[in-house]
Amino acid sequence: MGYSPDQSAHFQGYVNRSPGLSSVGSYQIAGTPYITGSTIASGTEVEIEFPNVTRSITVINKDAASDDIRVHFQSKDTARTIAGIHYITLDSLNSSLTMNIKCNSVYLSAPGSDATFEMYAELTGIGEGVMFPLTGSGIDE
Repeated sequence: MGYSPDQSAHFQGYVNRSPGLSSVGSYQIAGTPYITGSTIASGTEVEIEFPNVTRSITVINKDAASDDIRVHFQSKDTARTIAGIHYITLDSLNSSLTMNIKCNSVYLSAPGSDATFEMYAELTGIGEGVMFPLTGSGIDE
């Protein structure tokens, strides 16, 4: 369950004190910045877990050798994620992908050599615990 930083008595008596996934205003205002980056070892993946639901995500391939980075929403070890081509490939230095999407995690994998990435996300005020699992057609089926 998500956690609301607002502990004032203003919403006392309400069952849910924080905005939910359908809270339009949470996606219209500027998000809280979240920046990270790392090197993904060859043949492995990293899962980036966000502390709140995202408003948008930008992934940038910063690998000087232009090694591929795959962006996906289920583990590469899930039966159909890679086999079903349910990923986007960033295949050159400074290639980037920006997605206006709500999620609480994203996977990045390096199918060839080690690859370096940078990531910027805009976070909403919606707690990560209320986000439903991303699965199904186009994700892992």
